[in-house]
Amino acid sequence: MKTSYFAKYKGKKGVSIARGTPKWFEGPTESELFPSWEMIHGIKKGFITPSEYESMYREVILYRLNPLEIYEVHKESVLLCWEKIGEFCHRRIVASWIEEETGNVVEEYGVWKL
Repeated sequence: MKTSYFAKYKGKKGVSIARGTPKWFEGPTESELFPSWEMIHGIKKGFITPSEYESMYREVILYRLNPLEIYEVHKESVLLCWEKIGEFCHRRIVASWIEEETGNVVEEYGVWKL
């Protein structure tokens, strides 16, 4: 499992975890990992902080899911959303959650580690 964003990843293993998936994207979606519109608007408009968003995302979305099942289903996938590397985004919350709960490392696609 890796993560990336729509503008960067053009391979065949992409899975959208974005509520607003681009019309041109032809891959599958994982709606269980979509953030709510309230979370999206809250962070974009500055009504909630990144820390508040992460808490909400974990409590509202991730708490009801089995991280090992998500990992097993998507271990060969690249989970995609909109934000570029370095911008706050929920795909890295998912990656951290998978790492914490399963011990499997979830890297950002195309980022080299020394």
